[in-house]
Amino acid sequence: MDNGGPGELLRILRDGRPRTRADLAAITGLGRAAISSRLEALLELGLVVPVSDAASTGGRPSARLAFNPGARLAAAADVGATHATVALTDLSGRILLETTERLEISCGPEAVLDQLAMTLQGHLETVKRPAADIVAVGIGLPGPVEHSTGKPTSPPIMPGWDGFDVPAYVRQTFDVPVLVDNDVNIMALGERATRWPNEDNMIFLKVATGIGSGIISGGVLQRGAAGVAGDVGHIAVSKAAGIQCRCGKTACLEAIAGGPAVAAHLRENGLEATTANDVVSLVRSGDLAAIQAVRQAGRDIGEMLNMCVSLINPSLIVVGGSLAQSGEHLIAGIRETVYARSTPLATQHLNITRSETGPEAGVVGAGILAIEHALAPHRLNDLAT
Repeated sequence: MDNGGPGELLRILRDGRPRTRADLAAITGLGRAAISSRLEALLELGLVVPVSDAASTGGRPSARLAFNPGARLAAAADVGATHATVALTDLSGRILLETTERLEISCGPEAVLDQLAMTLQGHLETVKRPAADIVAVGIGLPGPVEHSTGKPTSPPIMPGWDGFDVPAYVRQTFDVPVLVDNDVNIMALGERATRWPNEDNMIFLKVATGIGSGIISGGVLQRGAAGVAGDVGHIAVSKAAGIQCRCGKTACLEAIAGGPAVAAHLRENGLEATTANDVVSLVRSGDLAAIQAVRQAGRDIGEMLNMCVSLINPSLIVVGGSLAQSGEHLIAGIRETVYARSTPLATQHLNITRSETGPEAGVVGAGILAIEHALAPHRLNDLAT
């Protein structure tokens, strides 16, 4: 265990459980003097506060200390093609204030990021906190992102964003670390944090206009060499053979199972449908053709997930995005194929379920991204010296 500074003590206390100095000494192996000096640094930062004393065992009661998530704030933004959700959270990831507003990603990075900054400043005024209380900013964008630099990489629906230095631009307003990732990755982080904190091997699948996934393996979000890990919508599937995808290739899963593709299939059958939301409305109204189309999309997605199950061996697959709002029909199709085609050993403990966090997953995940960076033990040690 790295017990070299205050950051390690805070990592222990972040579970919310109050502990005495003796408790912390027993966990870390540090002496009482070392524990006290590290706690003093955390107390000065306000990140740890005293709580009511533990029950006496005959001697003097021992003062307990606990993590203080309200000491600072994280800023979070989940930016979609036509909207953005912007929030302030405490250091536990709990949302303090959140708004969703119309915002076209196609307006370009300066206009979008200026609007986000203005919204965050308004949130700070509402909660009566200074900008200095923000420890980091997390942003999710609807396209590939090189996470190490925060720069979008050839995003198909984001004109003007390719290679744009998002962190540097945002730091002109908020001089703190700025973490940027694609929208499905932050949804995976948010879903895990709110509903599945003990799941270390899971896939979050978003099925909407496009299809993408966030992969958590061994408790760590996997981004890959160029930040495109989880871009499963462009895996080839048999039923899509010869069908053109918007990426320029053929046979992509997205070309037959994405929201617009399902809607196009329904239009061929005389139904009015353009978007994934139109498909969901038809399903909810009981339209049999729409129900069958969504079920088939689930089967096609299951063909792709069958490969992922064999490769990654997750214990959980969570399905979100607008098309997942069609009830159990999409999930049923996915389960049908995955459980039939994957090996019994890979699926014996596999749970495939619909997202329970819903639209909140993205902004929660953006907050988690910011918090985990800011409170990493080695960074906190630097702050406390």
